[in-house]
This record gives sequence, C-alpha cells and structure tokens, in this order.
Amino acid sequence: MVTFFHDTIHKEIEVYVDDMIAKSKEGEDHLVNLKRLFDCLKKYKLRLNPAKCTFGVKSGKLLGFVVSEKGIEADPDKVKAIMELPPPSTVHRVRSFLGRLNYIAHFIANLTDKCQPLFGLLRKNAAVEWDDECQKAFDTIKAYLVQPLVLVPPSPDRPLILYLTIRRQSIGCILGQKDDSTHAKRAIYYLSKKFTEW
Repeated sequence: MVTFFHDTIHKEIEVYVDDMIAKSKEGEDHLVNLKRLFDCLKKYKLRLNPAKCTFGVKSGKLLGFVVSEKGIEADPDKVKAIMELPPPSTVHRVRSFLGRLNYIAHFIANLTDKCQPLFGLLRKNAAVEWDDECQKAFDTIKAYLVQPLVLVPPSPDRPLILYLTIRRQSIGCILGQKDDSTHAKRAIYYLSKKFTEW
C-alpha cells in the first residue's frame, strides 16, 4: 500500500496497513488531496468500503487515537477503561494495567518513574503485596489521566525544546515547542524508559 502512495505519504496522505487518511491544513487543499488519492486508487484498481469512509471531518479515530486539528489525543474510551480499573491484586492484573498504560505512554510524562513501585510487583517469584507506595503510584497515574492527553504536531518554523530527566532507574524526556499565541510550552511527544541491569 505504501508503494502506491510513496509520493504523497506523510504529506497529504497517511497510510497504515489498510487505513488511509487524506489530510490538509487548509480546507481548499483537501479537495485537491482527495482527488490525488482517488486518482491513485483508480490507477491501481483499489476500492474503498463506503461504509468505512468519512469525508469532510475535522477529527476522527485512527489506530486507537483521536486525530484533529488540535493534535493527537488519547482515545477517551481507553482512558476511561484505565480510570475504572480497581487496584490490581495479581501479577496478571498488574501486567494488564501496565500494558494499557503502555498503549498511551507517549502521552504521559515520566511514566516509568511514576510506575516504579508497580514494576517491583513483577519480579520473578515475588508476591503481589499492594502497599502504600503502589497505591500512591496508582492514584498518581489516575490523577494524571483526568486531564485531556493531547500531543501537538511540530511546527517547522519554531525551535524544538527537549527536556531530559535522568534518574537512577529510568530516563524520561519531553519534546515540545512554545506556542506563539499563548507562550505556553506544548508537548509533542513523551518518552520514558526503565534502565535494565547488566
């Protein structure tokens, strides 16, 4: 699929397996981009399922995220599912909770650091002892998720800002830019990783 759209991919069209989006910054460009998409589909004899097509929208779900002119947001349904989880009582449930968080990890600052007490529950042959530190980590993560999680697209005409946090057991960083209108710093991407022992 990527081969068919190689000249427009990441510019006017995004393709992931069998999902496609024609995108544009200006409304008048959108019709031109759609025409290019349809011409390419026709050229390679590809068909669309009309039931799965949406046209003229300013936002939509793609790969489990909400994409709009504001940026990329974590799917509210996925966030709600995490918010409704009770504290995990088994290793399986701890893994499940961390797995759900991992799906939206690039929306959460210093996630690895926030989850540190929970990682201790995953040690081999360790019993799940849910203590005050685990509960505090669980509550901190849920409190963070209350605010809308939005990442903004980078603007090529403004400098990037990189914040880096290095701790004993993890590293975290935020890539962002300053918004010219509000002078607020906006996140483009969060990254957080746990160090492994050698």
